[in-house]
Order: sequence, then structure tokens, then C-alpha cells
Amino acid sequence: MGCCTGRCSLICLCALQLLSALERQIFDFLGFQWAPILGNFLHIIVVILGLFGTIQYRPRYIVVYTVWTALWVTWNVFIICFYLEVGGLSKDTDLMTFNISVHRSWWREHGPGCVRRVLPPSAHGMMDDYTYVSVTGCIVDFQYLEVIHSAIQILLSCQDTGPYRETGRGNGLIGPRKVYVLGTS
Repeated sequence: MGCCTGRCSLICLCALQLLSALERQIFDFLGFQWAPILGNFLHIIVVILGLFGTIQYRPRYIVVYTVWTALWVTWNVFIICFYLEVGGLSKDTDLMTFNISVHRSWWREHGPGCVRRVLPPSAHGMMDDYTYVSVTGCIVDFQYLEVIHSAIQILLSCQDTGPYRETGRGNGLIGPRKVYVLGTS
């Protein structure tokens, strides 16, 4: 068995990031969380661009991917602060849905061990409001599941960052003269 090169490592980490982002996108769609859906969509596009840049030796694509990774880490830190209610943020606002709907995180009602009960409304004509849903018995509260998702995204993103090294691959006709890949080996 040989040692994995920086290029190989970046491809594997991008693939893991892509799978993790797709999983997160599915649960954000289930909860109608439009801000995370938009962020996940952009992240998926840029990770695909980073994969393409790594496989095809396109250093500009890798630079775009690296810059996006810094923005992605910042977004995930914001989501952690949002769900832990740090700095005056509140998880009960409609910020993640762009104030379009009253939906919240899908994990709020469907987390591991959660028992969902619909309570009768106290006012007539407000049947669609989520305040009439009672959730009990959750093993892990929904905000901690969202924080775990963001922490995984941050860990995967921080694994990708590293020093660039220059290689002399390519002849200028088919590919670039100098290729920049992540890694030190």
C-alpha cells in the first residue's frame, strides 16, 4: 500500500463533503429551511467544481473551492451560533425560512426517539400553525442535531485546507504547465 497523495486526499475529502452536503440538503428540504437549502446548493456546486479542478488539474477551480471553503466554514459557525442562541440569535425566528413559512428544522419533530402529538388549537382558524404540535421524549434535542451537522461540515472543510505545492506536470498543450494541488507529499 502506498501513501495517498495530496490530490487523492482532496478527491476523497471532496467526495465525503459532497455526500454530507447531499444528506443535509435532504433534511433541509424536508423542513422547508430555504436559507440552508440555498447554501447547501451552492456548496454542492462548488464542491463539484473543486472535484473537477482536482481531477483535471485546474488550479483556478481549486482556488475558488478554497475561498468557498472559508465562506462555508463561516456559514456553519453562524448556524451553530443560531441554534445555540449565541449573541442574541434565536432558533425560534423565521430567519432560516426567509420569513416565508412557519416551518422549522425537520429534526424538531422527527428526531431520534421523538414522539409527535398534535394538540387541539385554542383559537379557531389557526389549524396550520406548528405551535399545536407537541414533541416529547427526544433522545437528542433538534438544535444539537443541527449543531452536529454543522460541526461535521466544518471538520470536513478544515481537512481540505492546507499548503499548496507546485508540481511540474503538464506540457502546456493538453494541460497547464504548473499544477497546484493541496498537500505536502
